[in-house]
This record gives sequence, structure tokens and C-alpha cells, in this order.
Amino acid sequence: MFKKILIANRAEIALRVIRACREMGIRSVAIHSTADNNSMHVRLADESICVGPPSSRESYLNMPAIVSAATIVGADAIHPGVGFLSENAEFAHMVEDHHFVFIGPSPEHTSMMGDKITAKNAVKRFGIPVVPGTEAPVTSDEEAQAFCHTTGFPILIKAAGGGGGKGMQIVHDPAHLKEALLVARNEAKANFGNDQVFIEKFLVNPRHIEIQVLADNYGNAVHLGERDCSVQRRHQKVWEEAPSPVLDDKARSDLGELVIKAVKGLGYRGVGTFEFLYENGQFYFIEMNTRLQVEHPVTELVTGIDLVREQILVASGEKLRFTQKDIKFKGHAIECRINAEDPETFFPSPGKITAYHPPGGPNVRIDSHLYNGYTVPPHYDSLVSKLVVFGDTRDQAIQRVNRALKEYVISGISTNIPLHQRLCANPVMASGDYHIHWLEQWLAQTADEQN
Repeated sequence: MFKKILIANRAEIALRVIRACREMGIRSVAIHSTADNNSMHVRLADESICVGPPSSRESYLNMPAIVSAATIVGADAIHPGVGFLSENAEFAHMVEDHHFVFIGPSPEHTSMMGDKITAKNAVKRFGIPVVPGTEAPVTSDEEAQAFCHTTGFPILIKAAGGGGGKGMQIVHDPAHLKEALLVARNEAKANFGNDQVFIEKFLVNPRHIEIQVLADNYGNAVHLGERDCSVQRRHQKVWEEAPSPVLDDKARSDLGELVIKAVKGLGYRGVGTFEFLYENGQFYFIEMNTRLQVEHPVTELVTGIDLVREQILVASGEKLRFTQKDIKFKGHAIECRINAEDPETFFPSPGKITAYHPPGGPNVRIDSHLYNGYTVPPHYDSLVSKLVVFGDTRDQAIQRVNRALKEYVISGISTNIPLHQRLCANPVMASGDYHIHWLEQWLAQTADEQN
């Protein structure tokens, strides 16, 4: 087992890994930028080391500085957290080349799944259905026109080497195809250093369903059910829950078995998430995330399995301690992403926390790095807290979310807590009958009504 793990991340996810390390008797090392000198993950780690100035590029994305920090503190392994370098194959290679363990999959699998076209072609071999689309990057406008002529509109242009909605364009008619290709390529180049794009058939109102997997180095693999992440704004998840309100046990089991077949066939190791669009009873694979997910707590609550602990155990060379038959699903869990942003305009809202009181009570979990007096810096992602609740039923879980939101005090900055309160009161959310475009459509409708 590892004696010391360096955590190549910040904020709530770094805290999450620190807590797992402490419970496992492993020393933790927090890296930080100068903007994060007073962050809670720095305060609670056993050791900390500064890796650069506020800019992510010069600190949390500075691979030589992070590896040098691991050398200085004598770490055994590096946990990448989520975001930043967590799905960077070059970083994983660098970590291993310097004789540290990368707590994640092999660099080869990270690279394979980092390219959406390669990922789709890899999983198709195991019978996993994919969205109809080009099997290679689109190299010319004429090639794009030929595909669209065959498939029909609307279509979706996507960056081959990225995600998060960047480099993504929806095209409803031929007249806008050329311009959309140019915009998508420019966005992809600016955000991912790769201007390659591909085209998929655009599904009108699908849900976003993802399957959590866990595998060891010895061919053992399990799935831990699905999460429904369909409540999104600008392709960013806002509300996640498990299980999905629209899947039954058979659909869950069938999809899980198919995914595990692919995991074993690929020889994948560690945690990972297969993401699908789901429409009219059909699943369509879109990508695989080769890391811990922001929304992993909902899976932990419905399965009772500590994913970070298992991730560390697998990386240390241990076999999975359970089989698929051992995994039982119980109750319902919901995660609300609390962001430092205006709940109406969604403009970022960094600043000093002047009052902070997290909610409590039965089956309420807060994953957050906030504290009274802390200053939320303007340099990073706006996520400041994850409110996660568990209930015996979905209705109970929603009521518990609503109760917890009313208790949550975060003063000094604006947050999207009011948006989540509105979601709790919305009959569409109560019914579970929503899709990935629903939130934006509802927000636009309510804005028009107010005007």
C-alpha cells in the first residue's frame, strides 16, 4: 500500500482524496497555486507544496512542477482528481516515467478514450451502440456535406479531442454548415490544441445516462449502476441522480453487462464512466471518462462503496474485493452542483465568504472547501460545493434536497442555490420527465415571461 500520495488538484476534490487517504492511513500532500494558499485542502493535508502562480497553466497544469513536487516530498503515487490533468495521457506517462504510480488507467487507455472517434471505434467492437456519425475527423467541407446529405439534419459537430461543450455546434440546415464547421474547429483548436472535429446525428431530446465502472489489474470488473445527468446548462451538468427515473432493472442490468464486456475486453484498469445518450428506448455511446467523476458521490450513496478508496486500492495492485453479485442498489441519491455564480445571469461570482453554514441532518452530505472568511478566487471553475442527499425514494430525496437548500448559508458571493430551489419546486423535475435541453428551454421560457 502507498505511504504517501500527492494530489494533483485543488478544492473539494482534493479534500475528498485527502479524507480517503486519512482513513486508509496514507499521508497526503496537497499542491497549490499562490491563489490557493489558504484553501481548505492545503490546510487539511499532511503536507503542502506550492507549484506556481494563480494561472492554471502555470500551476495545476504545470506537469514538470507537479512531478518535481512529488519528488521533493517523496510521494509514492499521484492522484489527479478531476479536470486539470486527470485525463492527460502525457502527464500519466510522465508520472510513470519518473517511477510514481498514476492513480488512474494506463496512459494508453487515457489516450484512446481521450479521442472521441477512437473511443467510439474501440467500444463498437464489443457491441456497444454509438450515435451514427463519421468514423474519422472531417477534413473538408465537401466531406461534411456528403455525410449530412446521407444522414440528414439536424447534425452535431464535436471536437474530437475535447468535451464540456467546447467546439460543439448544432446545425439545422445546409446553409449554416460551413460557418459552423469553421467555428467548431477554431474553438477546438483554442481549447484543446487540436482542431479536428467529427459529425454525429443530432438527437432531439435525449437523456444523458452514464455507467460507473471499476476494474483491477487482474481482469475483474464491475459496474455500479447508472447516474442520470440530463439536467444541464451549456453542456455542463447541474443536477445528477441515481438511479435514473426512466430506467428499469432490466435496462440497467443489460447496459451494465454490455459495458463490463467492453471494460474486460479492453483490459481497462481503475474507475471510469461510460456516457450515453438515451432516446426512444435506445442507448448511444458518446464517450468514456477515464477518471473519477464530479458526481461520484451519488453512486457511493446508493451502493455504499467508497469509490476513491477502491480507486486507490486498485492502483496499489490489489484485487477487487467484491463481485457484481455483491453490489446492491438501495434508495435514491441526488447531487446539486453549487456554483459561485449569479443564479439569473450565471456570471461568475468570486469573492470573500462572509458567512457560511452548511446544511445537516439525516442523509445529507456536503463536499466543499468553503469556510467563513475564505476568498473564492476568480481563476478556476465556479464549483464551490456539492450538496448530496440520500432518500429511501426519489420523492423523499427531492424533499430532502429542498430542506437542505433552505438551510444552506453562503454569504458574500452569489450562488445558484436559488436555481436549485426552483428546480425542486418544478413539476417536471418531480415527474422525472426531463431531457438534456429541458433546463435551458425552461430558463429561456421563464426569462421571456418575466420580460
